[in-house]
Amino acid sequence: MNAPITSLRDVEALERTPLQARDLPSSTYELLRRSAQRFGPDTALNFLLQGSAAEEPLRVSYAELFARVTQAANAFHRLGVRPGNAVSFLLPNLPQTHYVIWGGEAAGIVNAINPLLDPEHIAELVRAADSRVLVTLAPFPGTDLWDKVAALRDELPELNAIVTVDIANLLPEPQRSAIKAQRGALPEGVLDFDELLAQCPDDHLESGRSIDPDEVASYFHTGGTTGTPKLAPHSHGNEVAMAEIMGLNADYNGKDVLLCGLPLFHVNGVMVTGLAPFMRGAQVLLAGPQGYRNPTLIKDFWKLVERYRVTSFSGVPTIYAALLQVPSAGHDLSSLRFALCGAAPMPVELIRQFEEKTGLSIIEGYGMTEGTCGTSCNPRGGERRPGSIGLRLPYCQVKSAVLDSTGNYLRDAAVDEIGTICLRGPTVFKGYLQASKNKDIWVDGDWFNTGDLGRIDADGYIWLTGRSKDLIIRGGHNIDPQMIEEALHRHPAVAMAAAVGKPCLKAGELPVVYIQLKPGMRASEEELLEHAARHVPERAAVPKDVWLLDAIPLTAVGKTFKPALRLDAIRRVLEDEVRHLQPRPSVEVIADDRHGQKARLCVGTLDLDSRAALASRLGGYAVHIEWLES
Repeated sequence: MNAPITSLRDVEALERTPLQARDLPSSTYELLRRSAQRFGPDTALNFLLQGSAAEEPLRVSYAELFARVTQAANAFHRLGVRPGNAVSFLLPNLPQTHYVIWGGEAAGIVNAINPLLDPEHIAELVRAADSRVLVTLAPFPGTDLWDKVAALRDELPELNAIVTVDIANLLPEPQRSAIKAQRGALPEGVLDFDELLAQCPDDHLESGRSIDPDEVASYFHTGGTTGTPKLAPHSHGNEVAMAEIMGLNADYNGKDVLLCGLPLFHVNGVMVTGLAPFMRGAQVLLAGPQGYRNPTLIKDFWKLVERYRVTSFSGVPTIYAALLQVPSAGHDLSSLRFALCGAAPMPVELIRQFEEKTGLSIIEGYGMTEGTCGTSCNPRGGERRPGSIGLRLPYCQVKSAVLDSTGNYLRDAAVDEIGTICLRGPTVFKGYLQASKNKDIWVDGDWFNTGDLGRIDADGYIWLTGRSKDLIIRGGHNIDPQMIEEALHRHPAVAMAAAVGKPCLKAGELPVVYIQLKPGMRASEEELLEHAARHVPERAAVPKDVWLLDAIPLTAVGKTFKPALRLDAIRRVLEDEVRHLQPRPSVEVIADDRHGQKARLCVGTLDLDSRAALASRLGGYAVHIEWLES
């Protein structure tokens, strides 16, 4: 076992051994082969169909995992998938999803698609990836994935096959036969995944393929659940390096049990609770097809930790807020080593409340699809600085760069100076698949421009202070504001629309839209909200508020100046929070060099209990609060 990282010096000490000297496998398939040889009979996956602590799990050993992955690779090869071709999948969290991911990478390239996307964007991603096979769910009560695919079949003539994973096969009799009888036969030409695997050898690749680390293993789309998604290719070398780096940082071993509640179409679910533990013989508890979206999993969470001796899990702030409402007293949580949080800033007060209730350390981290997954996190063995995304991970280079108004590199930022966070290293991709998306993504040579603003302090801790990107992050899901704005612009009275996120204790951010009307035109906020509800195609992107302005703020070159709107949205939310105590509160929200956003509150004279209660609630927002005297 490695000593836990305590400081940047420990990161640098690990890096004295070059990554190339760590005898890494050449591909994800070779990684799983090695693990099957080393940990064959040990449990790789425990799967819970209902996400319940009371049910008996389906167990998959390391030997079985590698055998199923090999069969999947051979099945895809027989269906015409070759290196450079993709296997696209629209699946929830199932054992078969892992077989598709790693088998797809062994046969060609796997293309993970968010099932929440609308059919138009799903078809676009299938085509962009040069997909030969699409894998989705067979018709099953309570699921709609097959309906989405059925609507797309005529639009995807380039597909060699549509393959279905049948959840009914995971049920005991007589439920299995009853559901299949009620559903009837699969549509003509649609293949059954489990039947395909049964026809293929499980001890060798029929293709005879030898995979080079630089070959593309996967595509993961980024850019939100609306708008035009971008495909980020990951090489086998990227993914293997990420698994090694995560394993070094977390010191995974055969005694670890990682609960997976995040989706397997996202890099966090695939890497943090997938390839990284698989590399070191740990066990993954695949906690139901819907993961954290399943109320049963949330309700039974602490029971599952106790029963399976879970040692860590990963979530977004909204998950931790939900778990705070589930009693943990009386459950043995001593197996837990740490919990990871990413995807959105974690309010300091939420961290404090969660750790006080559970005794569990929350490790805040940062990562992105373009960096394969993780880039930094607070050190397990050192000082955790709440609000910081911690130290860079071993072999992951991070710097803050000062750019000019057009995005050109000027210089590296000084200590504690805010700049644009840039990444470089063995886990950073080589650029988006669509060449048109690669404009201005590199600075100072081969440093990737994340679009996030931040500073790095004297001890190497990284602090995010804002986003130059416009994405709205709702419960860990990205929403592109452009789709909201386009829908509002279709209203005849709207001259300009600008969508941003307003802070929310439960969801992190919720979409809102500012509207400037055309001269002489009238429309109420209620009317515009109704219009948005009818015309914004993604339900999660429908704005919660419409706010009318005489003039939307603009930059010197006439672009919408969204930082001012974000600050205004924060002000409105905080005013609503304090209005029950002070009918006419004074709230000012400003950009701050150190904290990113700072709110100055003057709420008059409050008794100590009211002041403490208000401070505790406002501490749930990722905004620095400064109290002013009356």
